[in-house]
Amino acid sequence: MNLAYIPSPSTGVIDLGPIPLRGYAFCIIIGVFVAVWFGNKRWVARGGTAGTVADIAVWAVPFGLVGGRLYHVITDYQLYFSDGEDWVDAFKIWQGGLGIWGAIALGAVGAWIGCRRRGIPLPAWADALAPGIALAQACGRWGNWFNQELYGKATDVPWALKISDGPNRLAGTYHPTFLYESLWCVGVALLVVWADRRFKLGHGRAFALYVAAYCAGRAWIEYMRVDEAHHILGLRLNVWTALIVFVLAVTYIVISAKVRPGREEIVEPGAPEAPESSDDSKDDASDEADEPEAAEADADADSPKADGTAEAAKG
Repeated sequence: MNLAYIPSPSTGVIDLGPIPLRGYAFCIIIGVFVAVWFGNKRWVARGGTAGTVADIAVWAVPFGLVGGRLYHVITDYQLYFSDGEDWVDAFKIWQGGLGIWGAIALGAVGAWIGCRRRGIPLPAWADALAPGIALAQACGRWGNWFNQELYGKATDVPWALKISDGPNRLAGTYHPTFLYESLWCVGVALLVVWADRRFKLGHGRAFALYVAAYCAGRAWIEYMRVDEAHHILGLRLNVWTALIVFVLAVTYIVISAKVRPGREEIVEPGAPEAPESSDDSKDDASDEADEPEAAEADADADSPKADGTAEAAKG
């Protein structure tokens, strides 16, 4: 008997009067706010204008939600279009089921539209938002805890997740893969922030690092899950997706570093300069201001000699 475990909530819905507050949706909303807030801080530090990240997120978030749902429904079509299933459930996003691969892919399309309307390079915006997206995923994974879904193999470790009987699940204690992925995403965010400060990543390389690091963790976490999934050559579909996307992300980092080294100097036309740039400008301005003063000092130092020479000539 396992005496230590993580309990699951008895329900994923809290009724606030006539309004049902669903835990899954709440976690996603919190994640979006965290991503926009942190992304805005990084964007302003890069020289962008406050509020630009939120303006573009208005395009990226809806596209991302649609893309995430489409990926889930397409890859798990049997849950909605098999005999005995109701296809209308495919639209019930609050019951869970968002594929990060589709969310990032279609969300990037929405972000591209928003960036194009503002005249902003998409790679720079993606670099600023990358760690925020990882933190958003860390928050969003707790929605699976509310729905008692996407857990791993049965275990009796002290941090096991207790699951109750329900549709398509058996009571027991299982690996809390939602928690593993949430913690991994926090680590990915810290890695991207550190690498960006250390190596001054630009032209989409910070975002590519986030993608590669997330895929590395998703591959082994996905391997632990026991929920129904399609398999190819003995591996779950999402494991293959993680491996392929990981290779593509690393390839982009290597090629981009050679083709476009360094970092963008201007990320948003007409925006105030980044703090680093403004400090450099102040230093340059002070150096230029010191040059005339030095010249005047040299002139003053020479004046007594000139006067003395003139007096000697008169004598």
